[in-house]
Amino acid sequence: MTELSPEERAHINARILALETEHRDMDRAIEHLINTGYPDELSLKRLKKRKLAIKDEIAQLKMAMMPDMPA
Repeated sequence: MTELSPEERAHINARILALETEHRDMDRAIEHLINTGYPDELSLKRLKKRKLAIKDEIAQLKMAMMPDMPA
């Protein structure tokens, strides 16, 4: 893999920040849904699935930012 340009690094960092914000928002939405007393189980599953997908994407982007290690 080639070294990322400063522009690519900035773009990835911006995407990571946006995803982290969305991840926190998912936490709040899940908590709110649970605290309503009668949570919609399907909506809850969808939110949790989306939250996990966001977490996975953040991890992938952070891995892309790391330089390759020689074997």
